[in-house]
Amino acid sequence: MTLRAPWTAARLACSVSLLVLLAQPAPLAARRFRGGRNPQARRAPAAGGAESFSLDFTAVEDNMESFMAQVKSLAQSLYPCSAQRLDHDMRLRLLENASATCNDGSAAGYYMKESKGSRRWLIFLEGGWYCFNKESCDSRYETMRRLMSSSQWPATKTGTGILSPLPEENPHWWNANMVFIPYCSSDVWSGASPKTNQSDFAFMGSLIIKEVVKDLLTRGLDNAKVLLLAGSSAGGTGVLLNVDSVAELLADLGHGGVQVRGLSDSGWFLDTKQYQNSDCVDMLNCAPTEAIRRGIEYWGSVVPERCRDAHVGEEWNCFFGYRVYPTIKRPVFVVQWLFDEAQLTVDNIHLMGKRLQEGQWTYIQELGIQLRNTLKDVPAMFAPACLSHELITMSHWLDVQVKGTSLPRALHCWDRSLNDNVRSGNKAPPKGCPMHLIDSCPWPHCNPTCPTIRDQYSGQDMGVLQFLMHMGFDVQAMAQQHGMEPSKLLGMLSNGS
Repeated sequence: MTLRAPWTAARLACSVSLLVLLAQPAPLAARRFRGGRNPQARRAPAAGGAESFSLDFTAVEDNMESFMAQVKSLAQSLYPCSAQRLDHDMRLRLLENASATCNDGSAAGYYMKESKGSRRWLIFLEGGWYCFNKESCDSRYETMRRLMSSSQWPATKTGTGILSPLPEENPHWWNANMVFIPYCSSDVWSGASPKTNQSDFAFMGSLIIKEVVKDLLTRGLDNAKVLLLAGSSAGGTGVLLNVDSVAELLADLGHGGVQVRGLSDSGWFLDTKQYQNSDCVDMLNCAPTEAIRRGIEYWGSVVPERCRDAHVGEEWNCFFGYRVYPTIKRPVFVVQWLFDEAQLTVDNIHLMGKRLQEGQWTYIQELGIQLRNTLKDVPAMFAPACLSHELITMSHWLDVQVKGTSLPRALHCWDRSLNDNVRSGNKAPPKGCPMHLIDSCPWPHCNPTCPTIRDQYSGQDMGVLQFLMHMGFDVQAMAQQHGMEPSKLLGMLSNGS
């Protein structure tokens, strides 16, 4: 046989290699795949027609899903088998409907990477705080214009974490159709107010989501089986506010068969009293409840109907996770750091730069306890005892664990439970597949898998004990408070227990 192009030879070699590997007894093939990392992180899956072979997988049928995920990862690493390299980036598309715009009136839009043949869709809502009056919005426009205008958005965007198209970074959602909606409405994805002669800015977050969904129906969403509405920070709160309305919109448009789910990351804020009261001047100093009270009127916010009915006259309650969650019909997975940096900032607790007072330590511990209490009845959640903010789009999201389980693994368990429920009506979670995960240790970064903290002055990474001591942690007092010897407490902290 004559090979007529260089890539043909490479393609044949790869096909033979894959055949040899798959033709081995299934248990051996499975062992070779397990734990492997893709050495060529940006290589594309094979394209074009390929021969199919009948293989006996009965020996791994109990672990078929994991086995096939590894096969997909292997296929993606075999770049020479592909006649062309596929583009991993999401591409910008601006909305043509001028009824939903960014704050400054410029066109809203979204980034998208299609996955031909996949019936799973992931729509991500970006975060980025908010503004709540003319003064704070004017300042935001001067300093953070990207979050209020599309005029300088790049043409492409590369997904990371749960938006990554790479199986080794995103083992369960890598092959979904990926959509990233930039945040340019400054209203926690809740507004429905156009720009007028009387107002300098539009606030149309809730309308932007709906217009994007409508546009996506012309691009394959109409054939979707599952739609995961995800978001981080203000986007995480936006998921809680909009997941039901997205499902209802699809049903109204004749696509009620799409299973709509939510994934809220770092958007489960508490309406706590600040450690020290401060004037409501800007978004970093204003108490959460006061900022939202002002904001919903300024934005012309739309809140979920069931939550609005539960809090008539006090609709601001719907922006706080533990208050809105009981009113949500669709399944939602909650990801929340127990010591969220954004929550501590608006509560006037600043952990870096100077030693903390005893009252601040007490406040931080009580905050963690309050957050645990609000999450206890949430069946699907992941809450590490770390000082951080946002997780699902971070490249290190695979590394953080709670009770030995990573977030991608917990999300996979949740997916399985929902899929099984649809098929059988059984609401019991899969055996050996945890999805209610919350740390019990009481201090920031007591979980040894927390993201590394870096000293802002020296630039050096800090261990848990070093970080706590740097912040003024009193080992003697804390040991006495918890009824243990100081040496035992020091040993636990040093080991990350």
